[in-house]
Amino acid sequence: MTLLIEKDYGTPASKSDEMVTLKIDGEEITVPAGTSVMRAAAEAGIAIPKLCATDSLDAFGSCRLCVCKIDGKRGTPASCTTPVEAGMAVTTEDDQIKKIRRGVMELYLSDHPVDAMAQPGGKESEFFKMVEEVGVTSVPYGLAGANHLDAEIDATNPYFVFDESKCILCSRCVRACSETQGTFALTVEGRGFKSKISASMDETFMESECVSCGACVQACPTTSLQEKSVIEQGMPDRTVLTTCAYCGVGCSFKAELKGEEVIRMVPWKDGKANHGHSCVKGRFAFGYATHRDRITEPMIRENITDAWRTVSWEEAYKFSADRLKAAQAKYGVKAIGGITSSRCTNEEVWVVQRLIRQAFGNNNVDTCARVCHSPTGYGLKQTFGESAGTQNFDSVEHADCILVIGSNPTDAHPVFGSQMKRRLREGAKLIVADPRAIDLVQSPHIKAEYHLQLQPGTNVALINGLAHVAAKEGLLDEDFISARTEMDSYREWKAQILDDANSPENVSKITGVPVDDIINAARMFATEKNSAIYYGLGVTEHSQGSTMVMGMANLAMATGNIGRPGVGVNPMRGQNNVQGSCDMGSFPHELSGYRPVGDDAARGLFERKWGSELDPVPGYRIPNMFDEAIGGNYKGMYIQGEDVAQSDPNIQHVEAALKALDILIVQDLFLNETARFAHVFLPGTSFLEKDGTFINAERRINRVRPVMDPITGKHEWEVTQDLGRALGIDMGFSSSSEIMDEIADLTPQFANVSFDVLDAAGSLQWPVNDELPDGAEIMHVGEFTRGKGKFVPTEYVPTPERTNRRFPLILTTGRILSQYNVGAQTRRTENNLWWEEDVLEIHPSDAEAQGIQDGQWVSLKSRKGEISLRAKHSSRMAPGVVYTTFHHPDTGANVVTTDNVDWATSCPEYKVTAVAVAPANHKSDWQQDYQEQLSEYRKIEEPAE
Repeated sequence: MTLLIEKDYGTPASKSDEMVTLKIDGEEITVPAGTSVMRAAAEAGIAIPKLCATDSLDAFGSCRLCVCKIDGKRGTPASCTTPVEAGMAVTTEDDQIKKIRRGVMELYLSDHPVDAMAQPGGKESEFFKMVEEVGVTSVPYGLAGANHLDAEIDATNPYFVFDESKCILCSRCVRACSETQGTFALTVEGRGFKSKISASMDETFMESECVSCGACVQACPTTSLQEKSVIEQGMPDRTVLTTCAYCGVGCSFKAELKGEEVIRMVPWKDGKANHGHSCVKGRFAFGYATHRDRITEPMIRENITDAWRTVSWEEAYKFSADRLKAAQAKYGVKAIGGITSSRCTNEEVWVVQRLIRQAFGNNNVDTCARVCHSPTGYGLKQTFGESAGTQNFDSVEHADCILVIGSNPTDAHPVFGSQMKRRLREGAKLIVADPRAIDLVQSPHIKAEYHLQLQPGTNVALINGLAHVAAKEGLLDEDFISARTEMDSYREWKAQILDDANSPENVSKITGVPVDDIINAARMFATEKNSAIYYGLGVTEHSQGSTMVMGMANLAMATGNIGRPGVGVNPMRGQNNVQGSCDMGSFPHELSGYRPVGDDAARGLFERKWGSELDPVPGYRIPNMFDEAIGGNYKGMYIQGEDVAQSDPNIQHVEAALKALDILIVQDLFLNETARFAHVFLPGTSFLEKDGTFINAERRINRVRPVMDPITGKHEWEVTQDLGRALGIDMGFSSSSEIMDEIADLTPQFANVSFDVLDAAGSLQWPVNDELPDGAEIMHVGEFTRGKGKFVPTEYVPTPERTNRRFPLILTTGRILSQYNVGAQTRRTENNLWWEEDVLEIHPSDAEAQGIQDGQWVSLKSRKGEISLRAKHSSRMAPGVVYTTFHHPDTGANVVTTDNVDWATSCPEYKVTAVAVAPANHKSDWQQDYQEQLSEYRKIEEPAE
């Protein structure tokens, strides 16, 4: 399509149900009460000039371009700040109004660079469009006298420039930073002629608190704030709508291109997950898609010590198929398997799980959700009957109390984090349960009522303690319980929860959280009208991850906080399509739609469709695959878009397993850590080349549209299908839309989904079927998917990982805003300027006890391994707890993590590792070995022709 310019109505829409009728320029118009005159006019197709007004921000009324006249009222009020009234008669233009507007624009132009219109984006800017609309052709004041034309340009940010000489002080950037993003990094400094936009305390953008979300750039009506890509390459001329490939928020974007080159990614206002907002990753960090490190041709090698050899697709397929068949011939049908990707589309994931079930002849398929959110699937399925979150993101706007536990929204899900902060600034109360003082605990205009700074590994004790207080004090919603849940299960749960083991006094001893905080937080959650739970990997990545998910579900049911806006149990999914990869049947025990492989009726649907008999026995989970490989029984693996050699726990164990394989096929963008052990590399495609769908954390099915042709020459699903042909099956797809049609045919939750339906609707939240043709924004309304909700007793069982004199501290891990997951994408962008290495956050008292200076290299040692990294003194940490990220492979954070797993799902316990920290002056043995191996690998990674 041509460049998509979204209509700007000037002010936000009113949410009132009351309607008001008025006349604007003689035309009768009916709009909701509270609508501004400007918006009412815009909805009627009457454009009123404006500069400070935009419909993503509250009305401000400073530019004076939008003046109007109202019968019976004096003067010329601003139409953006004037609400409609019944019977009002408005005039939007006459000679006096035109004269006022020309005067305003002449004053602006008198202190504006004369060549601004000729610069990239100048004539397309709102400012010069208003110059033309108002009809200014000259500046009567001349250009002499004091001005701001020599103001210094701030180009410190890697992605955009601030040119103060073009600034008209409309404050849209300031308001976007506060209202939309919630960082409050920008302000108007000074008075009168000396007024200027300032980042933090008159710092550069790069030095300031700015998080580079791009909201200010998007809001700027001049080119004062502008993307460097536009300055360097010119304005884009066409748009493709697509979906971000980073976190589980699933932001919709306008990919704006000039010819075939992506100039910028602009968040789409109609995106139902992001409403026109973005973060630094989705907005700016897309350059990895065309990075020089991309592998674009298939490669093979006999042994992992050999040099890579570039080959044709056909040779790569034959080599792969021959080795896979040989492994099965020697070791049996279950000797091979694969892992699907949470970064690929549903359609790409579908063909991989189909390849494994149909061509491999087993259920040895798993996905990265195994090591992140598999407890979510298990716990919510047991209690509610559906393995997914209960709400849409907009639900948070109705929450009165928000419990954030084991999640860091402002870093890991920043666009939703901004939406949550807006609700908190409006008055919602906040409880944060986290070993670390995340930004939400206290940031501008936000302060949590309670920070429950619990010890890692004690989540279940805490949730039981909150439930105990609510039950003991009679704060449960008995009407909801009796109407919506299984009473036998409720009685069993209540008896367990009222045990003295769950009393706040005992829970305080276990968690370290003060008794009064437990009691008061429980009362707040149970008594507010709408209380919602938002959780992340700090809940699931524990030996009791599944227990904790069921504990949160129990608390939500017991307090009646399910089945309406503002409540719910909301898992914050980590990767862009982790929900979708699970929905597609990537687990070894389940087909798509979470139906057991042993269910004859469900499996029969697939057998008839595919024309193959399928294995009714569950396959290996990822940890089983590694164990069986080391044991000599599992010899072949196809890994789609996952870097298990960096992301999975106890890396030395993973590496040993990968080395033991006879055939490892890696399908990815780059030669990642896992590819060091591969025999076949099949190049994948970036999100800019994909045609398909992602499903975000709120079950939203979003279209991903190709911005450019695959630079590999093949769509990723085609590669998998071609490999299937080499193994003797033909899936017969000719497009990704046909794959979605098969998904819909075989999966009840997607029965009415198609590309055409999604293109018409924009996006839909599953289930989408005859009963719910428009999807379900809120789940479990009226009744649960399973009928009656089921309470499950949740006994606290301490993690087997304990501190002692040798390992006195607990390590927990997480993410940072600028980097993403294993860093394969963001490390190939300018985002490295913010986070160029993983560091160890340590409380100053712990650092002092060990003689560790801020910034000093330290050894981090566990029972599993040892690494070295820099220490960072941080009062965010509780004494006794340290924290690091895992974005850089040379750090090897997962060298030290344990092989403890969740009892139900085998999800690794990344969040609890007993460690010792001490000053160090060299890299660890593992890191030195890694560097040596990497050096040798780089000698052979350049393929021969």
